[in-house]
Amino acid sequence: MRWWGVAGFIAVLSLSGCTGTPAEDSNFCAGAPPADWQTFGHGFVTQNCETCHSSTSENRESAPSYVFFDTAEEVWTYKDAVLTKATGDSPTMPPLGGTTADDRYLLQVWLTCGVEGQ
Repeated sequence: MRWWGVAGFIAVLSLSGCTGTPAEDSNFCAGAPPADWQTFGHGFVTQNCETCHSSTSENRESAPSYVFFDTAEEVWTYKDAVLTKATGDSPTMPPLGGTTADDRYLLQVWLTCGVEGQ
């Protein structure tokens, strides 16, 4: 391997743990605050998701008719989609925005570090 190949490989290894994403940062959950349905998820989902993703919502906008977030278990069913669409620096859900960076972080903590369905 040429010297730049080794240097490039080392650079990739050293940067891979610094992205702050759970998949790449093994310390993400170790330093995270506790978050579950009772302490965070229920309030967040009620405020930000259930307008369109509730089984009782009359106007679901363009939300899929089969996606409900009435319970923790239902949110966890769509965990990967929720993390992709509602966390990070540029979330696409909720479509009108309004979530804070702190809330998006706690959502990520809950669905990454929490116990499934809780």
